[in-house]
Amino acid sequence: MQGTLSEIDIRSILQLIELGQRTGELLVEAYSPHPSSKASNSGSNRFTSARLYQQPKLPSPRPYWFVFFLNGQIAYAADSDGSLTRLHDYLRRYKANDALDKLESLSIAATNALEYGYLWALLEKHVITPNQGRSIIQSMVNETLFDLLSLHHGYFVFEIGPALAPQLTTLEIEPLVREMMKQVQEWKQLCPHIQSPHQCPMITAHDQLQATLPEKSFRLISSWVDGKTSLRQLSRYLHRDLITVARAIHPYVQQGSIQMVTPKEADTPAIEEQWEFKKVTRSVVCVDDDLAVGKAVEYTLEAKGYKVTAIQKPLKALSQVFQLQPDLILCDLVMPDLDGYELCGMLRQSTAFRQTPIIMLTGKDGFIDRVRARMVGATDYLTKPFGDHELLMLLEKYIWSR
Repeated sequence: MQGTLSEIDIRSILQLIELGQRTGELLVEAYSPHPSSKASNSGSNRFTSARLYQQPKLPSPRPYWFVFFLNGQIAYAADSDGSLTRLHDYLRRYKANDALDKLESLSIAATNALEYGYLWALLEKHVITPNQGRSIIQSMVNETLFDLLSLHHGYFVFEIGPALAPQLTTLEIEPLVREMMKQVQEWKQLCPHIQSPHQCPMITAHDQLQATLPEKSFRLISSWVDGKTSLRQLSRYLHRDLITVARAIHPYVQQGSIQMVTPKEADTPAIEEQWEFKKVTRSVVCVDDDLAVGKAVEYTLEAKGYKVTAIQKPLKALSQVFQLQPDLILCDLVMPDLDGYELCGMLRQSTAFRQTPIIMLTGKDGFIDRVRARMVGATDYLTKPFGDHELLMLLEKYIWSR
């Protein structure tokens, strides 16, 4: 099984692996929205050395991830970093990170992911307990799934093969995905103040922050928030999930007491790419003869950084959308002169709008209306009155997954 995330999303891929009770390895490689044909071959070539990726020969700085499965459950997951940094961070909570530095080169690391091999060595030497090892693996898997479920552009390859051995634990996919999807949605609410797990919080207004917080809380934050430690590292050190840590500092980032700093490592731009999608301005056209609906859509979407054009006259819309070339079109079903069915059908006749998401808006929620909308090429259907959350979820689904 292989393809691109424009054809099938990560959640669906994981569900298929779970339903089929597959054993093997999944490789996902990120790419920019306009990949070259040369890049498209790199994912499948690299997959042949999935177990020996501790020093990957990257043709480009695009990040990638591996997920290892046993009978449809996740045994382990890792990213393209390939070093022991992540394991080192997790071991701090057990005061076992020094023991990792003392380990010599391991034979198990030659046939497994480097990190996984060293984790097993620590278990065999009784530096950590099996329960601690399982907790570390669960955190690593959560971290990887969070990244993957946030990814919109990428290639994937799933290869059936022998299980990663030995196994310490396996994790059911559906509960994990459900929880990580919830965290991804919560994370998006923190944008644009916090944009990436790799950003490092730094105190920029000590007096203001100290006046806001109890003395104990201020000392605690001051000891961790140094401009060098990323949100992801903080979550590892504090044994808290990423969203909890980010949510805790978000109010102080909003007020300006804490600033999010991007680390200067050479590989940061590639890692950051998937998290910066909110910086891109996406345009939406709303065609509805009801002025109130257009204004409501404008108010909701412009607050989230979208560029919105509300058009009340459908005949005018037909010419205007060709000039605007929007990323998504909201179209009322019942309008004078030209109804939504006709407008959608006309737009679909043009090659310029064959792939553009068109969402039909209507006060009726009938089965026939939905079927007819699909027949003229509508992408989806939104029943009025609709809430901000429903609208934003549809845009997230159809704009950012393209």
